Formats: sequence, structure tokens, C-alpha cells
Amino acid sequence: MTINHLNLIVTDVINNVKLFETYFDFNCEFIQGENGIAVLKNMNNFTLVIMNNKQNDIIYPKDFHFGFITDNAEQVDSLYKKLVDGGLEIIHPPRKIRDSYTFYFHFDKLFIEIGHYL
Repeated sequence: MTINHLNLIVTDVINNVKLFETYFDFNCEFIQGENGIAVLKNMNNFTLVIMNNKQNDIIYPKDFHFGFITDNAEQVDSLYKKLVDGGLEIIHPPRKIRDSYTFYFHFDKLFIEIGHYL
């Protein structure tokens, strides 16, 4: 058994679609409404659903996050540079944390990790 989709609630669907298409190799397959719901897929056929919460009361638990694992530390550094060059604010550059080389950043209401396990 494997996980095949994730549904995320955000305030700005379109900007999240741009983030996942630009930096994480997702392709948007469907958008409903101007800021309603988007369905994206990656090359592994993983489905990412991004939905707007019209009440704007999105509260994820403090440490809730999801991560992308890379094949090597160089890919972590490369993605960090692309994100920073693209205007994203990332407080800490990649570094060794426990058994990984990783960094975290916030986007919209999401907390995202990029890492490589050593």
C-alpha cells in the first residue's frame, strides 16, 4: 500500500499551483473557479489537491509539515538557490539536522521541508 494523494488547504490556490509547478515538477490538471480548487500530478502519479478555505480560518498544527526528499545534497542546495532566487524568504539555509541535510520554509499556510537523508 502507498499514499497516493494529499489535500492541502491554502489561502491562494493560484500562487500555490505556481509554486508546485515551478519548483516541484507538478503539472496542474484541473482548476475550478478563480481560487477554488486545483488538482496537480507529478511524474510518479502522485495527486496534490490544493483547496481554498473561503472562511480564511486555516490553522495547521504548529509543527505540521510535509517534505520532499532529494537524491543528494547538491539537489537540496540547488533547490534552495532556485527558491531564494525566485523571491521566497527562507530563514535558514540547508544544514545537517539529525540524519539529513535539509531546510524548511513557509509558503502561504504551508510548512515545507526539502532534504536528503545522509
